[in-house]
Amino acid sequence: MATITKRDNGKWQAKCRRKGFPTQSKTFAKKADAVKWARDIEAKMDSSIFMSTSEAEALPVADGLNKYWEEKLSEKKSAKSLGYMTKRLGKVFNSYKLIDLTVSSIREYKAYRLEKSKVKNDTVRKELNMLKGFINHAMTEWEMYLPKGNPVDNVSLPAKGKARDRRLKPGEEQILLHSAKEYGGAISDLIQFAIETGMRRGEIIGIEWECVDLTASTVFLADTKNNESRTVPLSPRAMEVIKSQPRHLSGKIFQIRGDSVGQAFRRVTERAKIKDLRFHDLRHEATSRFFEKGFAMMEVSAITGHKDLASLKRYTHLCPANLAKKLAG
Repeated sequence: MATITKRDNGKWQAKCRRKGFPTQSKTFAKKADAVKWARDIEAKMDSSIFMSTSEAEALPVADGLNKYWEEKLSEKKSAKSLGYMTKRLGKVFNSYKLIDLTVSSIREYKAYRLEKSKVKNDTVRKELNMLKGFINHAMTEWEMYLPKGNPVDNVSLPAKGKARDRRLKPGEEQILLHSAKEYGGAISDLIQFAIETGMRRGEIIGIEWECVDLTASTVFLADTKNNESRTVPLSPRAMEVIKSQPRHLSGKIFQIRGDSVGQAFRRVTERAKIKDLRFHDLRHEATSRFFEKGFAMMEVSAITGHKDLASLKRYTHLCPANLAKKLAG
């Protein structure tokens, strides 16, 4: 039989004890709510369908997110940015326990981020997917019981943002490279190499001399974004860039950090007065050029490392002028 006790603060505590089950207790503002909860718990215990929510009631969301990052995300290539996201979500839901995450609370968070914070749809999608992954992990790996399942399942994600289709405009490549050479350092070579190979920034700065086959004109990438190795063929221009680099004890071809590449590229585009161009757009440019040269879809996929054709298609914004020349025969 459950016991219902009035606390000194005026609230009502319901406590259920049954042999073979851990003691369950919960506090309510109204006695009627405490009685109803106790009856429901006892009925489930009597029917042997009771599952305790005590662990979910005790786990602070911030602590759970940190633990989730350590167990699931810390080894990912994007671990640093994912760590920032877990901390941000932890601050927002700082006063919440896992059991408190409901459809309404998450919808409220989604609306706030989109309408008040003016955050991009894709950012909010990532945050909601982070929450969803965390809750699923807690339910499966930590065996925490949530009576209504994962609340994020019933929250619609914001529409995906429009994929970037920025390509170099006529004359921009020459202006960009001229500005990069004036800026100095490795940025000019990095820009040329990116346009020639379609490689990601992290892949480029991670290349070591031992991975380059000067005879076959290829570079082997053992560590890529999608965790799959690949061998990238190098054009004559890309080979010239490689051979022009001085040797260093580190074994790396390009002696520069990823964040320094981004900073240098922004300064170069500002000097060149080229607007809305990111270093990653050079990968987009290279991929489109591969198609314009007549490479087949699977050939381009082998070069760029795209895992599926749908994601590869995002980059294939072919130059209409070049296509018109092909149509003209």
